Amino acid sequence: MSDSKPAGWPANIRPEKTQDWDAFKESDTEAGIQVNDDFERFEQRNDMFCRSQWDEKIATKAAMEFWRGHRKPNFRKGDGFRQRDFALRNASWVMASSIMERGFSEGIREGFTDDIKQFHPPDSNKVKIESVEDMTREIKQVAKYFGADLVGITEYDERWVYTSKFNVRTKEESPVVLPEGLTSVIMVGHAMEYDIIKSMPSALASTAVGKGYSTEAAIVMHIAQYIRNLGYEAVGSMNDTSLTIPQAIKAGLGEYGRHNMLITRDFGPRVRISKIFTDMPLYHDKPIKFGVTEFCEECRRCYEACPVDAITGGPPTNSGHNKSNVDGVEKWTTNCEKCFGYWTALRTDCAICMRVCPYNKNFSKWYMRAARWLAGTALRKLMLWLDIRLGYGERDTPQKWWSGDYQKLK
Repeated sequence: MSDSKPAGWPANIRPEKTQDWDAFKESDTEAGIQVNDDFERFEQRNDMFCRSQWDEKIATKAAMEFWRGHRKPNFRKGDGFRQRDFALRNASWVMASSIMERGFSEGIREGFTDDIKQFHPPDSNKVKIESVEDMTREIKQVAKYFGADLVGITEYDERWVYTSKFNVRTKEESPVVLPEGLTSVIMVGHAMEYDIIKSMPSALASTAVGKGYSTEAAIVMHIAQYIRNLGYEAVGSMNDTSLTIPQAIKAGLGEYGRHNMLITRDFGPRVRISKIFTDMPLYHDKPIKFGVTEFCEECRRCYEACPVDAITGGPPTNSGHNKSNVDGVEKWTTNCEKCFGYWTALRTDCAICMRVCPYNKNFSKWYMRAARWLAGTALRKLMLWLDIRLGYGERDTPQKWWSGDYQKLK
């Protein structure tokens, strides 16, 4: 059966609670997150990418070809899918892949199923923090110096931590082990280039994703090691260890969109998000609101553009489509089985929903900032009409990027 556990899979014993989950209700409400009584922590093995390693429903021939393509792509003649497009995409992944694969012989994939291994442990001489406010400012300054586009800090919340981690080699689970005494999670956003995203879906446009992962891996390692050098615990993490979006929302990086992505003020949905768990005393940021929820209730562009009907056009619900969704949280939920199936057919990721999102704009321009403001008002329908009328979200040909017509814009 496709939903059965692989041979040798250990009994999945859910970890005990170590926090009072009711204590998070006030901050949940402030962030617009509704966690219901039937909520349970997510099992990493049910992540779509993990399922492609063990679940025969997902681990198809096309899925295996998709993964192999990151080393030896099966390119074709279509614009955006030629050899140079895949060559650039795969080159963009080199840094992230090098980190991910250094423990691969043991089934460890740093940044994807496992946290990023520390370079040096915390210094034995712990720096005394005289002012939490000053240290919070300093950490954000350091994050920006190392290349972060966005940074916010939220409380450590075990609800979002996976119940276990998945070993891609043995197909078994093991406990998620984090240092004791964690109090904060530093959320870091990394913008992807506006111009290249406009050619989604294509292997060329997927370069923005690979570059994003490679960039964030380096930035997270830098920030985490700085904190350890001051004598505090710091665990660098990308897709691994915990759910990212609810923590990013609580850290004030943005709001949740219909397409299941974080929508930020400065870059819309065009961001990669990573995190650092730490016990360093830091102040926590507040969630922000700029009208995304209300706008997404009116807008259906991602829903209408999705070629496999993976995005809902209806209201938020408490349950998902399949085991790769998080149940017990009231939200819009994408059918990621359909989504990933389309990725494997393309042989690269899709992100049409990101391209057509009205918040996917170059906000360095005043009129784009005006459009963002309009989207947060009662005139949001006018903004949506103008967005469609003016042709925003339409696909650019990958050849336009190769021709050098663009000036790089974040």
